[in-house]
Amino acid sequence: MTDTPPTAPEHAPAPQLEGAKGRRSTSGTSTPVLAGAAIAISAAALILAGLPYLGVGVGPHVRGYLLNNPQILDEMLEARQIAEEQNATSAIDSAVAANPNLLAADPRDPAVGPQDAKVTVIQFFDYRCPGCKAVAGPYREMMDRHPEVRFVFKEWPILDNGSTVTSNYAARAALAAHAQGKYIQVHNALMAERALNEAAIDAILQEAGVDMAKARAAMTAPETVRHITDIHTIGTALRLRGTPTFFVNGKTSASIDPAEVEKMIEAAK
Repeated sequence: MTDTPPTAPEHAPAPQLEGAKGRRSTSGTSTPVLAGAAIAISAAALILAGLPYLGVGVGPHVRGYLLNNPQILDEMLEARQIAEEQNATSAIDSAVAANPNLLAADPRDPAVGPQDAKVTVIQFFDYRCPGCKAVAGPYREMMDRHPEVRFVFKEWPILDNGSTVTSNYAARAALAAHAQGKYIQVHNALMAERALNEAAIDAILQEAGVDMAKARAAMTAPETVRHITDIHTIGTALRLRGTPTFFVNGKTSASIDPAEVEKMIEAAK
């Protein structure tokens, strides 16, 4: 893999907006456990409410069966989650089809692989995202297996909350490293760092041999801020639900598992 700094102007025009396996990290504040419990309760209520219409009385036998087989609710919850993921994937694919420019090549984005590759994989990610970190190793291995594929990195910091700006700081630092031709090394180190904070990010830049004075200037430059803002705009327009999100030739992966992404790559060939 190679990493070369962008040769096109740093500031490209903003995109024109026109008419499972694994879980993604989101910027929402809902509690997954409580949400799951609420869904399970709703599922139980729906079962009980629907039994009379099926000619089944809600008696002690039915109640006893549900109490003795609580896995039914788990199965319903899993089925509902799978259906929601499929619906979300379809919605994203529809948004891409309606406006392909949203995923058009952007010379500001870090990328590896041939520019004329027949298959392009785009990843939206956040350096503080647990799912992104979990799949980072297998994803790198997959990239090594496919040097003929173009891999594009979309810096999408969505996990900052209140005064916490670590995700945004990391994204700007990575783009500053990209301007000096050191993106991949910094990207991999940021993904590997578990205790991510500004001091750790600076240390990663220094260890990669990044000129810190130039990096500081790049990180605060309006062009860098605009780049990340444009990616936020794309994420919103595509109705992305969280990170990581992968696209293979414009099609969304319903899973964050690199093995599933690799299957899409093989199919796209």
